[in-house]
Amino acid sequence: MIPRSITTFGLLFFVLFTLHSIKAQPKKGPYIKASLGLGASLPFDDADVSSNGFYAQGEYVLGITRWFGVRPYVGVMLASSHNDYSSQPQLGYQVSTSALLLGGKVRLAIPIPWIAPYVETGIGTSIGSFTTITPYTNAEKNGFVVHIPVTYGLAIGRNHNFEIELTFYYHPSIEQFAGAAAIGFSFPI
Repeated sequence: MIPRSITTFGLLFFVLFTLHSIKAQPKKGPYIKASLGLGASLPFDDADVSSNGFYAQGEYVLGITRWFGVRPYVGVMLASSHNDYSSQPQLGYQVSTSALLLGGKVRLAIPIPWIAPYVETGIGTSIGSFTTITPYTNAEKNGFVVHIPVTYGLAIGRNHNFEIELTFYYHPSIEQFAGAAAIGFSFPI
């Protein structure tokens, strides 16, 4: 039986060795990505409170290599609370986000033909109205809030120009995160 450390090292070496020759960005250079999806807001704590709504985002992508890119973005998240008050012992719990999202992130992809899993992260700001009222948290804010974007996705297709993704915007100061299940399309400019 092969020791686990040797197997892990071999797999890592193989992936790193082949990264330079396989595509994961649609192309090097600038292009635009547009995403639409279902948005949601959830508190950090265990309260049974959530919201849903609309999510849209546009990115100006600088594909530095086929597996690494820089992505300034602008987006919108509109998610308002819905409560099943029959299951809530007290009325008034809510989590909502109505915000413009601005920032920048980087993408690291595992370049596999026809499908490329990727992860993105960065930093940004949300400008809008935020509410997190649960049994454990009472935070409301209007204005600027710092967020940390994290996206997990799959770039699919011959040129990897269609994307399926789960994206999250962590808002530590208001103890909630906004997230979305989205589809995207990239096109060169």
